[in-house]
Amino acid sequence: MKRLGIDLGARRIGVAVHSEEGVPARPLETLVLSEPTQAVNAVVAVAQREAAEEVVVGLPLNMDGSEGMKARLARTFAGLLGRKTKLPVILWDERLSTVQAQRARTASGRRGREGIDAEVAAILLQAYLDSKAGAGSWQDDPDQ
Repeated sequence: MKRLGIDLGARRIGVAVHSEEGVPARPLETLVLSEPTQAVNAVVAVAQREAAEEVVVGLPLNMDGSEGMKARLARTFAGLLGRKTKLPVILWDERLSTVQAQRARTASGRRGREGIDAEVAAILLQAYLDSKAGAGSWQDDPDQ
């Protein structure tokens, strides 16, 4: 199943893709918007181009797990995206994914923000995939 991961921002949207089991999610692109109202249509176009079958949208929860304005915007975006694409859209907790991407960049000697949004999208998509793999194996193994 081909999946997209989306890191939603006001002006930049990170997009990641996963299409092959056993291969990690990878950053695909960063969409730069002049108007936030373009976000849904921009992601719809990528989903169609990539023949996505499912979309995972980052849900920016507060550190205590509560939802603020950005989380409500992500929920609205996900609902609109689902209606326009007719694809399943999953909201996924993205807490600390940006920190994880920044640490990976620092460790590899990369600087700046270029491409980080797509890297964050890949991290959150991979976390979602890992949770599905873990849940499936736990349910299949009655001894755990």
